[in-house]
Amino acid sequence: MFKRNYSTEKKGRGDNASSIVIETGPLLASLRRVALPIALQSIIAASLSLVDNVMVGMLGEKELAAVGMSTQIFFIHWMMLFGFTSGMTTFMSQLWGIQDLKSIRKTIGLAITACLAGGMLFFLPAMIVPEKIVGIFTDNISAIEIGGQYVRIGAWTILFVSISVPISAALRSTQQTRIPLFVSVLSFSLNTFMNYCLIFGHFGLPQLGISGAAIATVISRGLEVSLYLFLLLKSKNVLRGRLGEFFGIPREDAKRMFKNAIPTTLNETLWGVGTSAYVAAYGHISIVAMAAVQAGNTINNMFILAGFSIGDAILIMVGQRLGRNQYDYAYELAKKLLGVAVMAGGVGGVLLITLGRPLLNLFDFTAEGAKYAFLILCVYSAAMPLKLLAGANIVGTLRCGGDTAFAMRTEISCVWGIGVPLAFIGSLVLKCPVYVVVAMVQIEEAVKCIIVMLRFRSKKWVKNVIDDLSITTEEIE
Repeated sequence: MFKRNYSTEKKGRGDNASSIVIETGPLLASLRRVALPIALQSIIAASLSLVDNVMVGMLGEKELAAVGMSTQIFFIHWMMLFGFTSGMTTFMSQLWGIQDLKSIRKTIGLAITACLAGGMLFFLPAMIVPEKIVGIFTDNISAIEIGGQYVRIGAWTILFVSISVPISAALRSTQQTRIPLFVSVLSFSLNTFMNYCLIFGHFGLPQLGISGAAIATVISRGLEVSLYLFLLLKSKNVLRGRLGEFFGIPREDAKRMFKNAIPTTLNETLWGVGTSAYVAAYGHISIVAMAAVQAGNTINNMFILAGFSIGDAILIMVGQRLGRNQYDYAYELAKKLLGVAVMAGGVGGVLLITLGRPLLNLFDFTAEGAKYAFLILCVYSAAMPLKLLAGANIVGTLRCGGDTAFAMRTEISCVWGIGVPLAFIGSLVLKCPVYVVVAMVQIEEAVKCIIVMLRFRSKKWVKNVIDDLSITTEEIE
């Protein structure tokens, strides 16, 4: 059992939260230290993804649409990883709050083991029946053939990211956010360079088209996982340890961690499947519509993923306060950060609509495709403040206190009860243009935002999840 002795700043639920003053200056300094590197990492990843999609788009709208559909299996797997590691981050952040590095290492080992096991569920189908996977999203034979090649080659990235994502989450939990940023810069830069070489056949390398894009991704993810493993096992980082230190977690502690992480895993996985269902709905409108959605999503990600870094910051910063039993401070801190999320959504929406058209000019679109893509960006721009507020609540406040089951129920019910039905009604029944269907889907974001804000105000998420763990018996002062 953990034994703690806090001499300062400890506040219980009965304290007067209104007496807590969180100064803006120190808060923004902490936010810059924690969230800014995560935001920059997201911007770099999205920017290089934009470059990659522009390169693929030069091959044609059919190729761009095929890649957009074939990457859905990787997207769903990524969301599963994000969900599971997000649930584990609840513990790692609170453990970091009491500086328990030994327990964090064991938590990392458990996370990697579970992620590799889950990754096999995606790796094997991607290797064996890639065409059937792409066929879920379209009935276009040519797109299925092209996308199948991409999926089979890229399958190895599933195993690579199953290791790198848990390590990256641990680094963020311990406020070492600059390291994942550095690794991502190297990895994504290599990916872009190899895309240029292998898609078009530069520097003496073969011209492989879509297959070249998949090979480039495998190479860059291989570099990424190699750097993370070196950091964990050989560097002088605070998380470094002998291989055996990352295993041997007590069974009861593992059960408690899985109990918290399973809802987040189901949450993000089913959200990812729901998002892929949207893609299936858009893909059945037309290839041009799917290409417009792919371009719109790529550009939108440059802005919205950076905003989601605030949710990561809440998970880390507020989680540490909960680990120290500073409940009222944690609530007030979360409220401040949610306000920042709304402002970031407003700024991001304005930037998206302002810069959207010039960015779309990079794609080799027909006039119809360009029109659809721009109108899709307009929809995303208007919805961004709500989307960031809901996302920061689910990923940040609810998860940092272990309120993962409620977050799961809310997310899944909104996506599958509202978003997915509206997507298919709009595309297959009403035969609406793709930008109208995208707008219909945003209704689920508004409903979700209302539900999670009511939960936030109830304070039912304000909990310490590490008090009863037995990983260590050392007294932590």
